[in-house]
Amino acid sequence: MSTATLFTGAALLAAKSDGAWFFNPAITRKLGPAALETFGMLLVSGLITIVVGLFLGLALVTTGARGQHRNRVVYEVLSQVVNIGRSMPFIILMVALIPLTRILVGTSLGWGAACVPLTIGAIPFYARLVETAINDVDHGKVEAALMMGASGTQITWGVLVREALPTLIQSATVTIITLLGYTAMAGTVGGGGLGDLAIQHGYRRNDTDVMVIVVVLIVLIVGAIQVMGDMLSRLVDHR
Repeated sequence: MSTATLFTGAALLAAKSDGAWFFNPAITRKLGPAALETFGMLLVSGLITIVVGLFLGLALVTTGARGQHRNRVVYEVLSQVVNIGRSMPFIILMVALIPLTRILVGTSLGWGAACVPLTIGAIPFYARLVETAINDVDHGKVEAALMMGASGTQITWGVLVREALPTLIQSATVTIITLLGYTAMAGTVGGGGLGDLAIQHGYRRNDTDVMVIVVVLIVLIVGAIQVMGDMLSRLVDHR
């Protein structure tokens, strides 16, 4: 997704020359709160996903065939958990987790409740991306660190994570964009956010203006996330 996406979205917004969008109550009153709910879901679930997914991915690496603490049983168990989590369609996962969501947050409705399935669904996805990024680090650098007497913690964070950081940031960017798509699906079961606005007002009330502006706004958000992710990835790339 390039910067041109931002201009494309702006052009689509400007295409409504009669100004009807700005007098539509569903847009003037509900678009802002819906966007804030979407950002809230992205912030909460994104932060938890990146932190937990990073540690889960590192656990897969360290217990895997090239890891410092090889343990085939532990690796296979973690790998299968990740595979099951990745293979579950999000809409089904969201419905299946309704009882757990009610236990954790007291309700299954609203953006706060949607954060539970969002996080659980995204953690395995990011963990596998972390494993791939770490495994791509040149093993010679690990061997060099071992020869210099580096500890396991120093190798993990000072070599593996440091060398893979640009790729990890790119992977986090992909994950957050995927989460944005999940938040739209969460709107189908009362999760709030832009997806809920598009379903309730754009689809069920046949309000094309709402549907179009929500789609354009999501495109703009995706473009902004991708641009920021690319910039941050280049900033930390010391290779």
